[in-house]
Amino acid sequence: MAEIDLNEVDKKSKKGMLSKLDFKTLGPFIAMIVLFIFGYLINDAFINSGNLSNILTRSSFIGIIAVGATFVITAGGIDLSVGSMAAFISGIMILVMNELKTVMEPGLTIIFAGVAISVVLGIAAGFINGFLTTKGKIEAFIVTLGSMGIYRSLVTYSADGGTISLDREVRAIYRPVYYEDLFGIPIPVLVFVAVAIIGYILLNKTVFGRHCFAIGSNENVAKYSAVNVDITRIKTYILQGICVSIATIIYVPRLGSASAQTGTLWELEAIAAVIIGGTMLKGGYGRIWGTVMGALILTMIGNILNLTDLISNYLNGAVQGVIIVVAVYLQRGDWKKKK
Repeated sequence: MAEIDLNEVDKKSKKGMLSKLDFKTLGPFIAMIVLFIFGYLINDAFINSGNLSNILTRSSFIGIIAVGATFVITAGGIDLSVGSMAAFISGIMILVMNELKTVMEPGLTIIFAGVAISVVLGIAAGFINGFLTTKGKIEAFIVTLGSMGIYRSLVTYSADGGTISLDREVRAIYRPVYYEDLFGIPIPVLVFVAVAIIGYILLNKTVFGRHCFAIGSNENVAKYSAVNVDITRIKTYILQGICVSIATIIYVPRLGSASAQTGTLWELEAIAAVIIGGTMLKGGYGRIWGTVMGALILTMIGNILNLTDLISNYLNGAVQGVIIVVAVYLQRGDWKKKK
């Protein structure tokens, strides 16, 4: 009988265990831990409870939008209009609430009306993007690039080139939505967590989620498998619009205003969060919790830039752009072939 090399068996066992580890899943978590340690070493004020709370709260806006973007990208689409859409929805919300203030006393009714308008606009904007992309047979890049310019122009026109400000009395009632907390956790963070949980269930535990994966992997095969590709894709854009709406609802009370600068580069940050989180830009693979980590990582990077003089915080957009390029390059796997 041949002798068994225990060392060889041990090596194979360890290799098998390593192969089972999903580094694509663990990557964003490991990156966040490393970034957290780096932030502490750069400036010990980084772990201050106030600063950490600020990071979580600020990441909520991009994170919520990025959850919607995860569905769009997983199904093989893209949406470049989310930042401009948020600015447009914010402006209309404020105009509606200000107008209602002239005919009724400030109260929750006005706030609920603004929230309702936001949701309706988000659904409508998402549907238009999805409809033009699927039924109109126009590339998603072109459709959302066009709508990005339209929304930004509309909010600029509505503000007459300036800023649309929420009535002070109405803002005083609305203000707690951003600034208050529940059980010590900021309300925007709680909303972000709720959206992420719902997004995870939709993407991983429902037929709709499986259809998103199928379409992103191979659209033709999905069609032959009786998947309604157009309807599913329209739903992903509507979901994206709803997520933008939710982010807008908790963003408006922060500054109480909207202008042409509102939501600038949010589309870049949302896409970056999704890609950093492990979702494939070409579609077919998406991770909600990875997206959550991606949003936190981006916010932490911006926060660290504010706490150090090593790199100007004005280069935040450049850093995000580099991260997207590197993340997509690593996803392609070309670097593995060159080894």
